[in-house]
Amino acid sequence: MRRPGTQRWSAAAAVLLGVLAAAVAWVRLGPEGRGTGWAEDIGLFFRERLELGAVESVVHPYAGYLHVVPRLVVDVAFLLPVEWYVLAVSAMSCLLVGAVCGGVWVLAREVVPSWPLRLVLAAVPVLLPAAPWEVSGTAANLHTFGLFLAPWLFAHRVRTWWGAAVLALVTVLVVGSETQTVVFLPLLVLAWSPSAARGGDTGVAGRRRSTRWRALPVTLAAVGTEAAQIGTALTTERASAPGAPTAQDVAAGWALQTVGGLWTADVGAVGRAVVADGWAVVAVPAVALHAVVVLGAVTALRDGHPRRAVLALALALGAAAVWTAALVANASADGRWSRAAPGDLVAATPSRYAAAAGLLLCASVVVAAAVLVDRRAAVPVDRRAAVLVDRRAAVPVDRRVRRGRDRAEDVSGRRRRRTGGPTAAVLVTVGWSVVALLVASWVGNVPGVAQRASGPTWQPQFVAAERACARRPSGTVRIRALPWSAEVPCSLVLQDR
Repeated sequence: MRRPGTQRWSAAAAVLLGVLAAAVAWVRLGPEGRGTGWAEDIGLFFRERLELGAVESVVHPYAGYLHVVPRLVVDVAFLLPVEWYVLAVSAMSCLLVGAVCGGVWVLAREVVPSWPLRLVLAAVPVLLPAAPWEVSGTAANLHTFGLFLAPWLFAHRVRTWWGAAVLALVTVLVVGSETQTVVFLPLLVLAWSPSAARGGDTGVAGRRRSTRWRALPVTLAAVGTEAAQIGTALTTERASAPGAPTAQDVAAGWALQTVGGLWTADVGAVGRAVVADGWAVVAVPAVALHAVVVLGAVTALRDGHPRRAVLALALALGAAAVWTAALVANASADGRWSRAAPGDLVAATPSRYAAAAGLLLCASVVVAAAVLVDRRAAVPVDRRAAVLVDRRAAVPVDRRVRRGRDRAEDVSGRRRRRTGGPTAAVLVTVGWSVVALLVASWVGNVPGVAQRASGPTWQPQFVAAERACARRPSGTVRIRALPWSAEVPCSLVLQDR
């Protein structure tokens, strides 16, 4: 168990991190970007909220699945005057991404115990170079960040029933907004797996068996909501035409968009490098990153940390599955990258599908790097050495409650010893080098470029809209956004006048 002081510090750190992450996401959008309405936020969710109302619109399917969180964001934005709608959606979207960052900070503690590395992991959603281009600050793309949170929700071993209830609610919201979370459902096995009891301590073993049932709420929430998503997909027609990529197209697009997007938001610059020097300029870094993930997983298994190995591999495989599925399901994502003309490569812009895959791949690399940096082999501890007796209460006291002991012992209750030697030094160097490269790419892409940075901004258009509605209060006015527009009833425009 953790000390109450440690729990309070962790909660405060999560809140602070979430607020700072939301602020970073907001700043990276720029004033024009956060003030311009985007795609479904205007052309679909806004319109259907007017047509269907607050309740029915939340569970109304679109493009083959449910969008619970984006539609709830729209519902809240409708509580404000309509001219504030876009800024409200942008602000809430940034706050929710900040909440994802704070959630990952808490849920990843068992897998990435080192707080600096966990901070890097939690910052991925707001500092990915391509995030501001399309997915950040929009309700329509909140599902991307839910997909990033899903594996941590499913794999977490919850400690209290209150925590289980909160995670189950969050799981309903996440899975109810992103059907591709199905690829991470097998990670629920990790939530049910108990920590190893130490030294034959049957009391500890019994308590750990009982806590496994706290994984039931999240499991039911995940499976039940995923069933609703699958049912929606089977009964709702998709307007998007499917793609027909070859294996070479998938691999080339992965190297260009997903791996290249980890370093820069200027995918066209990556395309120019490919045109000038061949595909090796992206293939070599892609192979190197995947080698780091495999190395981290093998190292984690050898050091007795299978959970870390599973998460590192699951995140990488999930990223590949998400990217492949996007190209197969959407002709618009299928750039036929291996056969693309040089002009198409040079003109390439970040793909929202690559952003989703990039978040997961980046998380996988950070987890693997954390394993290489913090190499502690888990070895069982004798019961007499692991359990102290409180002379006053005459009850066993877990030595993790003693000051500083949680640094010497992992959360599974086993002592950790550092592994040394030249091999360890090389692995630590590799791990820190990878983290340094990621952070350098983030620094090089601040503040970020949003696709909607050139407007048209939503709010200034209401000066003319008010004049038009004053002449014809029963009519509508067209408010431009990117790439769609909205027909806004004059009743909304004039309701607060």
